Amino acid sequence: MTGSGEGWLSDGLDAPGADSGLWVSGVDYIGGWREARETADRLNRALLGLGFEVPAVRAVASTNEDGRGVVRLTGWPGAVEHLARLLETCPDRDGGAS
Repeated sequence: MTGSGEGWLSDGLDAPGADSGLWVSGVDYIGGWREARETADRLNRALLGLGFEVPAVRAVASTNEDGRGVVRLTGWPGAVEHLARLLETCPDRDGGAS
């Protein structure tokens, strides 16, 4: 519930104990997110090249609590299962099937 009282639209950074919340004052979340975004975009282009549709499976840029970039894979279970099968058939680093 929202109201018109003072501070109802606060980001919470000035609250006591705010460093234990979603955002920590002084942490560069944007830098980590930019790095993750570039990587997620590259993975999404690769997934499109394999024939996956964006709603079915996609990489999403995010950050963790200390501002480090994180790429999360999200998708429909059937599409992710198909991706897992494709990855299982990739040759390992020794040149054989994994």
